[in-house]
Amino acid sequence: MSSNHHHDQPVIFDFGGVLIDWNPLYLYDKIFAGDRQKAQAFLQEIGFAEWNIHQDAGRPFSVAVAEHSQRFPQYADLIRVYDERYPEAIAGPIQGTVDILQRLKQAGCSLHGLSNWPGEKWDLVHPQYPFFDWFESIVISGKVMLAKPDPRIFDLCLQGVGAPASECLYIDDSLTNLEVAGGLGFQTIHFRSPALLEQELQARGLEF
Repeated sequence: MSSNHHHDQPVIFDFGGVLIDWNPLYLYDKIFAGDRQKAQAFLQEIGFAEWNIHQDAGRPFSVAVAEHSQRFPQYADLIRVYDERYPEAIAGPIQGTVDILQRLKQAGCSLHGLSNWPGEKWDLVHPQYPFFDWFESIVISGKVMLAKPDPRIFDLCLQGVGAPASECLYIDDSLTNLEVAGGLGFQTIHFRSPALLEQELQARGLEF
């Protein structure tokens, strides 16, 4: 295998939507008997995305559920379900990306993770996926009490990587996060599908 300097390039992966197929609708579809519109309307009504980012940034679920249930007492049971049945919001790995990750690992790439994930749910879920062991460093928002797109979590990530942003390639499905990363000097790829990710990596000269 020909070795070149690209193999030393740190590649940083977001997890949700890139390596792991997480979506609260997977859980709430079941609860609303397959009615996706009802499930979406519910999540919008309770402001799920805005509520959830606080758990990403370290707020304990017990506190989050109690506070939100007070705001929406009519939905207390439905809110608590997300805490109690969290694993049902994950469909599994995005296998095409896992395959790319494995090839990068075998080619000697330096792999790192930077993910918005509530700490207690990360502890619950990550042992099920052996590929998380392939990463040299992982920063989980809920563990460090900072969530993307806060620039400080990108700085923490760089400390773990041990390289400047300009040498790092960052992959995320969120344009907001990519915009901040780009502004901090990272090279970035907007993740849309494993096939497109493979094309973009090859276009940048990574051999894997």
